[in-house]
Amino acid sequence: MPGEPLLKLESVSIYYGNFCAVKNVSLSVYEGEIVSLIGANGAGKTTVMNAIMGLVHPAKGSIIFEGKRIDKLDTSQIVSLGVSLVPEGRRIFSTLTVYENLMAGAYTPRARAQREQMLKRVYDLFPILQERSKQLAGTLSGGEQQMLAIGRALMSNPKLLLLDEISLGLSPIVTLKLYDAIRRINSEGTTILLVEQNVRQSLKISSRAYILKSGEIVLSGYSKDLKDEEEIKSAYFGV
Repeated sequence: MPGEPLLKLESVSIYYGNFCAVKNVSLSVYEGEIVSLIGANGAGKTTVMNAIMGLVHPAKGSIIFEGKRIDKLDTSQIVSLGVSLVPEGRRIFSTLTVYENLMAGAYTPRARAQREQMLKRVYDLFPILQERSKQLAGTLSGGEQQMLAIGRALMSNPKLLLLDEISLGLSPIVTLKLYDAIRRINSEGTTILLVEQNVRQSLKISSRAYILKSGEIVLSGYSKDLKDEEEIKSAYFGV
């Protein structure tokens, strides 16, 4: 691929005490891509995402975004540079309205200047959020809460959107709707790094994928080439 990647992890290792959760992970995401990071529960996927967002800091290695090291920055600085996370479990503010949740995502100076434009984009993407803008977020269905979590992340107008297990606990029909929204978000210019346990769905939507097992990248390549790989079964299921 031409040029430098938008995001690059180089030999990143992350520890929780004496436990090495992520070991020597290197990956890249180029502008305009959807890249999947696939692995079983406990493989270290969320830890990688948290490190990119500055929620945890690597003991070794570097994380580079748009040519700048970000692994020593705090989360607000990283968001200001153009990275946003939809966390596992959604983590919406259940006692605030839908509108207030969305406004909470537009807290950086750059986002505040564009918030009306971004609000229109979110409502266009998820019309149900506009219909329920005055409703308390905690009263939404699981799928609607996930739409809200994605919308809140989009309010910062990110260049790179990190999605952590967005289909978790949702019905297949709702999951398909969310994946359609992801394709649209990507087609409108947002690069995406997607963490999923759903191998088939994530390979279908992404251009490239990395397989994480016990904190290490054990396989990577173009998604179309990995779909029938026996190595995925070995890496993912340990068989």
